[in-house]
Amino acid sequence: MEMMPTNFSKLFGIGPVGLLISLALLFIAAWINRQIDLPPISNNQFLLSSIFFVSGLMTLVIIVWSFRSLPTADRGNKLCTSGAFKYVRHPLYAAFLSVFDFGFAIYLNGYIFVLWAVLLHPIWHYLVKYEERTMIDTFGEAYLEYQERTGRFLPKLMINGG
Repeated sequence: MEMMPTNFSKLFGIGPVGLLISLALLFIAAWINRQIDLPPISNNQFLLSSIFFVSGLMTLVIIVWSFRSLPTADRGNKLCTSGAFKYVRHPLYAAFLSVFDFGFAIYLNGYIFVLWAVLLHPIWHYLVKYEERTMIDTFGEAYLEYQERTGRFLPKLMINGG
């Protein structure tokens, strides 16, 4: 018997699970960072804070753009391929994975944290597969075509005029 997605999973997808995994890995990264004595990324706290501020602001802009592109009531009920969703299939996740986490890693001023931010991408790629199977079940060929032309967390580069 196949389970239909609940309203909770339509609204939040794999976000809560991904967040818990990301935070657990962040705590592990912090522990490792204390165990090894790597030099800091920078001694310029203003630069580190500025990078984090800009990444936080960019994340906020992407989140607002995402919610304007696909209101909460339409999540899981409507295939949105415009606005933020024109560029990536999961702009909310992308905002955190590709923008916020890297700014935060720089702010934490440790190479281990940058590694943490990099390693989150393949983990989230794995986690989001369930959500995408649900979208294929719901929207069929339209979602498969959307997948072909749109990146999951980063925009696909159009090569050869594609």
